[in-house]
Amino acid sequence: MAEALDFLTAQAQAAPEKTAVIDDRPDGVVRTLSFAELEARSNRLAQALLATAVKPHDRVAWCGPNSIDALVITHAARKICVTPVAVNYRLTDEEAAFVLSDSDAVVAWVDAEQAERFSAISSQVPNLREIVVFDGPAFPGQKTDVDFLADRAESPPDLDTRGEKAATMHYTSGTTGRPKGAVRGATGGQDQGKALPNMLDLIGFGSGEVYITTGPLYHSGPGEMATLSTMLGNTVIVQRRFDAEDWLRLVDRYSVTVVYSAPTPIRRVLALPADVKARYDRSSVRIGLAAAAPWTHALKLAYLEDFPEESLWEIYGSTELGANTLLRPEDQRRKPGSCGQPIPGIEIALFDDEGQLITQPNTPGELHVRSPLLFDNYHKNESAFRASERNGFHSVGDVAYVDEEGFYYICDRKSDMIISGGVNIYALEVEGALELHEGVAEAAVIGIPSDEWGEAVHAIVVPRSTWSPDVEELEAFLRERLAGFKVPRSTEFREELPHSGAGKILKRTLREPFWEGHSRRLV
Repeated sequence: MAEALDFLTAQAQAAPEKTAVIDDRPDGVVRTLSFAELEARSNRLAQALLATAVKPHDRVAWCGPNSIDALVITHAARKICVTPVAVNYRLTDEEAAFVLSDSDAVVAWVDAEQAERFSAISSQVPNLREIVVFDGPAFPGQKTDVDFLADRAESPPDLDTRGEKAATMHYTSGTTGRPKGAVRGATGGQDQGKALPNMLDLIGFGSGEVYITTGPLYHSGPGEMATLSTMLGNTVIVQRRFDAEDWLRLVDRYSVTVVYSAPTPIRRVLALPADVKARYDRSSVRIGLAAAAPWTHALKLAYLEDFPEESLWEIYGSTELGANTLLRPEDQRRKPGSCGQPIPGIEIALFDDEGQLITQPNTPGELHVRSPLLFDNYHKNESAFRASERNGFHSVGDVAYVDEEGFYYICDRKSDMIISGGVNIYALEVEGALELHEGVAEAAVIGIPSDEWGEAVHAIVVPRSTWSPDVEELEAFLRERLAGFKVPRSTEFREELPHSGAGKILKRTLREPFWEGHSRRLV
């Protein structure tokens, strides 16, 4: 038997009847599992995987919108030291087949919505031995969860995992090219030490909370927050797909206390008409975590109009490096643009382009992190892992500076920086200024070809319905807030911007049409 009791098993023994997870859908269908029921289903799936000759450190893929069974697979995998691999259901068939092949997944646990797709691409993924479909019928060559789990025991699997360590693998969002599988825990070499407990203690995230999935579980942040919630004995509210008003309904109905959100979902909530928002109580939210991508200061101020003032925290981190900094509620207005100070146990260093350590404040450099939460490697791509390292620190390519009080500010992704006339312009700063305009719902700033400047600053703006778009008005507004060379030389208006499943604006998609036929890095 394993040397330590699995945390879900422990919670099921301590509070078997307590609600562990609720899947409440807009059509009125509600599925609820207690901790004992979640434990039983996770054990049955773990037992079934073992019966399919799945071994510790094999990869098991899952795919589909948010659901209870998307959580069950992560618990089942952990119990037998198998690595779960989330496949973004928004990927193209080619991209999904790449992730399945690259990860060497041997079994796929698939929502019925995705069964037809997996049937179509299965011939491209010979490493898959079994495709199991839950919540609906299977296609030829697949099994339903009912058949796969038939007669499997509800007790924890009898597997000696001493000396083994459960790993996770999350594929990066692919906003800058082919996604890479970031593996954490496979070697057993990473000890989280006190960094994670330090972060939870600072935020005040403990037992007795109710967490809602604001975003897809295939993204590392929402999924890991769900796992943490279960570890602490908390209830997880699953929203199948994000819908702003339905999200408010769930927050109200279940008195949600913990929210973890990328900018896009919360922006859509805040943009709802006042009379719609007034129908739902939001006062239960005690911890609102701004994450996944930078929230502009304008978005934070809008959040504070609608949610408790003391609830807003910001986490800066990444799939590869884990959580790195925290900005406390009392500093949100005092430190506009900051992502906070390092979490105790995390070291941060800034390096210039020559690899020299930057020690003076307010000087941008590439941000590197040394952390016990660091991932182990990129699957099948160790060279990319090594390329991100400098003196024991690792980077995901963000440019930042630190002020005199030790607060960090993310300027931009290095790949999103615009070099116009030899001057570095950070798109994030321009976007933040644009979103301060009352008529701007969302904005993206990119560099486009310019014979004179090399790159010119170009703004793509989504206007609010209450504003008649006016380029001259917007330019005058920006000139009051930005140096002249940072003001966009061209602006266009669109109904929406492309986003990744994690809510990040796909800058690469926006840039490509402008740079077609030009020589320029598109990373």
